[in-house]
Amino acid sequence: MLVGILCALGAGLMWGLVFITPVLLPDYPGIVLSFGRYIAFGLIALVPAWIGRRQIAALSRADWGVAFRLSLVGNLLYYATLASAIQLSGAPLPTLLIGTLPVVITIVSNTTPGHAADAVAWPRLLPALAVIATGLLLVNASELERLDDSHTLTQYLQGCGLALLALAAWTWYPINNARFMKAHPQIRSSTWATAQGLAMLPVVLPGFVLYGLIAHVSGGSYAFPLGPRPALFIGMMLLIGLCASWLGTMLWNHASQRLPTSLAGQLIVFETLSALAYAFLWRGEMPSVQVLAGIALLIVGVILAIRTFRRPA
Repeated sequence: MLVGILCALGAGLMWGLVFITPVLLPDYPGIVLSFGRYIAFGLIALVPAWIGRRQIAALSRADWGVAFRLSLVGNLLYYATLASAIQLSGAPLPTLLIGTLPVVITIVSNTTPGHAADAVAWPRLLPALAVIATGLLLVNASELERLDDSHTLTQYLQGCGLALLALAAWTWYPINNARFMKAHPQIRSSTWATAQGLAMLPVVLPGFVLYGLIAHVSGGSYAFPLGPRPALFIGMMLLIGLCASWLGTMLWNHASQRLPTSLAGQLIVFETLSALAYAFLWRGEMPSVQVLAGIALLIVGVILAIRTFRRPA
């Protein structure tokens, strides 16, 4: 279990990077950031695919179908909607909605367990969930104070809708990915991460070109293909393509094979904590007392969750 927890922590540290990328590149549409990230992911995946070509060749057509669906929903759709939501309404509101993931995933996975061993009696699970939910409330209430008048009501509503879609996509992905990994223990975590990167490459490459053609015909302001800051764009896409996509997915696959799905769902709180840490580092600020209290509760909630799953039923 310790290895699984450490892998979930590592995945959270990697995934936290994706929240600051739209802030660093505000002139880039969310769909462009998503295309860029997964083009980088797919190209990077070619290297481990060649090294592990025997394992890749052993994947069945059904396996590739699952990899495609997981990558389409949990990668391309999720990040396009998240990045667009952040740019439309600012970071606080999408962060508030996405921040509920540990609770939402745990409730969904425990309500519809893929295996009896994944289910936990609600009285045992609720204390940790309540502490995590309280911590999220404190953290996000503080972040919502940053809402300003630079966004219209329409933009806030559109951002909220896209953030809810991102929440649904990122709830579906880890649950179904974990169930696949447990049902196929013969597939290595690195092989499955590589497969998901390769599965998206035939979609994102022509999709990016098609977006450029549509933008050109419609007279869009985006300077296709690399935008107004090409060096930063390429650097950030390579960073999150390698760290957040390939490495983060591989670590999460490790965690998914070793942990009950309900516990893994709560450990996505590491993503929230990492995103907060990176945001405060970027702003050059210290967290407020309220945020620190929320972070402390999140950590306590994770400890309670781990203790819950270590105790015999």
